[in-house]
Amino acid sequence: MSPAHIIEGLDVDGISSQDVVVVGAGPAGLMLAANLVRFGIKTTVLDDRADKTSSGRADGLQPKSIETLKQMRLADSLLQRGVRIHDICFWSSDKDKPLRRTERTEHFPPMVDLLDPYILLVHQGMVEDIFLQDMHTRGVEVTRSSPFVKYRNHGSGIALDVFSRSSTTGKERLWQTKYLVGCDGAHSQVRKSIAEIKAEGSSSEAIWGVLDGVIETDFPDLWSKVVVYSEEAGNVLCIPRERNMTRLYIELRPESDAPMDKARANQEFVMERARQIMAPYSLSWKSVEWFGIYQIGQRVANRFTDEARRVFIAGDASHTHSPKAAQGMNTSMHDSFNLAWKLNLAVRGLAKQCLMETYEHERRKIAQDLINFDYEHANAFHDGDAKALARNFLTNVRFISGVGAEYGSNALNWTSEPSRGAKPGCLLPPARLTRYLDANPVDAQLDIPILGQFRTYFICKDVHRSKDFMESVCVHLSSQRSVLGRATTALEASYKDQAPAATESDSYIQPQRYVTASRVSTFCLITSTSKADFEIADLPPVLQASKWTVYLDDVPSQDTRGQHCIDKWVGQVADDEVALLVVRPDGYVGAAKLWSSSEQSAAETSTWLDDYFGSFLIC
Repeated sequence: MSPAHIIEGLDVDGISSQDVVVVGAGPAGLMLAANLVRFGIKTTVLDDRADKTSSGRADGLQPKSIETLKQMRLADSLLQRGVRIHDICFWSSDKDKPLRRTERTEHFPPMVDLLDPYILLVHQGMVEDIFLQDMHTRGVEVTRSSPFVKYRNHGSGIALDVFSRSSTTGKERLWQTKYLVGCDGAHSQVRKSIAEIKAEGSSSEAIWGVLDGVIETDFPDLWSKVVVYSEEAGNVLCIPRERNMTRLYIELRPESDAPMDKARANQEFVMERARQIMAPYSLSWKSVEWFGIYQIGQRVANRFTDEARRVFIAGDASHTHSPKAAQGMNTSMHDSFNLAWKLNLAVRGLAKQCLMETYEHERRKIAQDLINFDYEHANAFHDGDAKALARNFLTNVRFISGVGAEYGSNALNWTSEPSRGAKPGCLLPPARLTRYLDANPVDAQLDIPILGQFRTYFICKDVHRSKDFMESVCVHLSSQRSVLGRATTALEASYKDQAPAATESDSYIQPQRYVTASRVSTFCLITSTSKADFEIADLPPVLQASKWTVYLDDVPSQDTRGQHCIDKWVGQVADDEVALLVVRPDGYVGAAKLWSSSEQSAAETSTWLDDYFGSFLIC
């Protein structure tokens, strides 16, 4: 892409050159920016607000979001301060029966294999904080009070012009950038500025109030997630919050056939409606931190990117829905998590166009899946049908948790013969392993830090019988004959010129341990062979260099299901077989296949890996 071009006659307060401009400093924008900054991408975040979120908005982290933040080494402060919800209760009243509990159940039943089987309730501002602090330690701050105005695309190979305006001085500023991402909410100005994109869907007539505050009540289930249905007065959803608070979502059902008048829905009106629904239990507020009114809208943008794949939208800018299933912040952050590593490769000149196309292909599918679930969920909630609501929740519980968000086939997700375990386009289940080098038991999906790299796993029962196969494949992968070898050389040169933004905490993570053989992929070995039966020196040079990612599959007793990792991830592997598993930087399986450990299979495996990485990498 050409250097910044000259624009004559333009009255702007400064011109800055960036790799990516992110509009919006909510969870979606900050998840994106924090990852890009870590990868070493020159990133600017524009936000129209003067400060971070101080109250209200989103408040629930699903299990997959907790896992992702753990992978980023950012979850600790949230886990210490948040409230964990393990169960959900249903209460109901009608003209014949007073309010009573009709059901209590686990929020995430054992059928869903989760490392963290709960919702973590934390304020959106706390989530924003962990990203802001991480960016600050790497020398990047949000440019606040600077709403996005417009952008101009001058054609392929020329930087985009992005304009923001200072809310304090009124002066415009020009940012010249390779990519622009709109994470600026449901009323996204970035989305509106892309001619071919529009939000499709509708709003219901249902109006809800929401209150965050400290409650005094004799209601017995205040510290569980609770759905309360009153045939006469409507619905309430109760969610415990940090700092002894409770959030109530209160349905403002009209008292006649006419639609609810939003002008009547002040704070006291909403409180009184909540009391009616919760009767005969008492309900009062010692303090209220936040109050709001919203109308449910279920919309998905018809496109998530412009035709040139240089302007993208994520989060609420691309999809909106009801907040009651705690999906908005989670889905939004994973839009960004999906996009960040792809932008890293694109900025560094290694991404084919088809790689950038996968963002819309994958995340629009998830948005549509979410809308379909949300439509049924909101209707069951409105109708007060506890059984239908519970049935809908159970049917969709894997998706709700985040681990069931699955992608279709594309350049990144290669379907192969029927899989006995890992499936391309899906996430891996949690598993426990012993790290060979220091005998530490570790969580397989958490041990390797996210550095924008793939993970290539060799999985075998017998190291010695598989050694020649692994040697042959590794020699090819590290050579310039291979796609991965050439991509590694190109990426090494790029990182020398534009290094990841380091911070003091990196000295504890030691990221260099995981990219010794390649910055494109960390190479890993998982084996059933006991530690006493082989040495690191017995392995191919690539795996010797990757000694921190050699693992023993010997701690099934510590697993969530009491299973071996190999059995969970790839199914049964014979002594003379090797499974190859390519995991994308965002944790999704890209390709998986079982091979015999013969010389011919080694050559075929090398070609298979070349074809996979060559389908989306320029090298």
